[in-house]
Amino acid sequence: MKPITLYGSPVSLYTGRARSYLIKAGIDYREEPHSSPHFYDVVLPKAGDRRGIPTIEFPNGDVIRDGVAIIDHYEALSGHTYSPTTPKQQIVSQLLDTIGAEGLLRQCMHYRWNFDEDQEEFLKFHFQTLYPGEKATADRMHFIKTEVNPAWGVIPEIHDLIESTHMSMLKVLNTHFADYPYFLGGRPCLGDFGMMAPLYGHLGRDPKPLSLMQQHAPRLYRWRERMNRPEPDIGEFANKEEKYLDNDEIPDTLIDVLKHFATDFVPESCAACNSINEWIAANPDVPPLTEVERGVGDDAEFEVSGRSITAIAQPFRFYVLKRAQDTYDALDDATKNEVDALLSACNMREVLDMRLTREIGRHNNLEVWL
Repeated sequence: MKPITLYGSPVSLYTGRARSYLIKAGIDYREEPHSSPHFYDVVLPKAGDRRGIPTIEFPNGDVIRDGVAIIDHYEALSGHTYSPTTPKQQIVSQLLDTIGAEGLLRQCMHYRWNFDEDQEEFLKFHFQTLYPGEKATADRMHFIKTEVNPAWGVIPEIHDLIESTHMSMLKVLNTHFADYPYFLGGRPCLGDFGMMAPLYGHLGRDPKPLSLMQQHAPRLYRWRERMNRPEPDIGEFANKEEKYLDNDEIPDTLIDVLKHFATDFVPESCAACNSINEWIAANPDVPPLTEVERGVGDDAEFEVSGRSITAIAQPFRFYVLKRAQDTYDALDDATKNEVDALLSACNMREVLDMRLTREIGRHNNLEVWL
């Protein structure tokens, strides 16, 4: 059988999520940049005319755009191989997946674009494969630095906060992966793949953050290696069972990880949810199946560690988060109480109540308003 084609890039944030899944699931693929005539002429129209990566093309010509949809496809075919079945682990996995998709963007963008002395040539080399030609490469890199970074809240006034937050993250993740090869034990879950988006393409590969990870969090670096290998790669652990932790356990080290993420993820999610819902209320006539833009409504304004941050309100965060919310809604009252206690201990409970007043679905390979 011919392999699928994965259109992506080693430096791509979201390609890291899909690539890791394909490797672990044993799915044969070949990776190419999304800059070929074939991609523009044949693949792009099937991908909703949205030049996003990752996108996969099957040998029969079918196309799936976006890493979440790619993994959804294969999880449905496999009987949800990498989805825990116990309630607390399932919800934690889904929360980690959401945080990986949207919760570390400031760290990713700061460490990529504000250390030219360490990595300018590295980035030029990679971006030339995506935007051929010196001018196209320079224009794209300039646009990201001057337009995308500020829109996501990466401004000089909070560079020190981003860096202190990053170093704290390295510490708690390193502690967790000292005891466990993956987030929930001896096999990866969806949360592992979600976290590969920021922790590989940007924070575990660009020269500056890579050096920080290798120096300050070698066990996290081993997880990043492990996630791109088809075997379990857990030889240094005494427990070599390839399964999730028994009895729906969430270890204390993972609670500490989630508490760290909550300091940023919770206030931004709350502000973004309010902003998007205000936009939905002010725009009731948006037709169903209208594409959901990357950001809508007023920017989200929130505080992290006493510092004010402004960033675009991104509906995609809530498209992914709804999976955890749906899982929670289906639980009986007693189990909900257990999940409530867990998430309260992580300072994450309120994210289950942050819901958009209009649902998001998919149509023609795009996220759309239903």
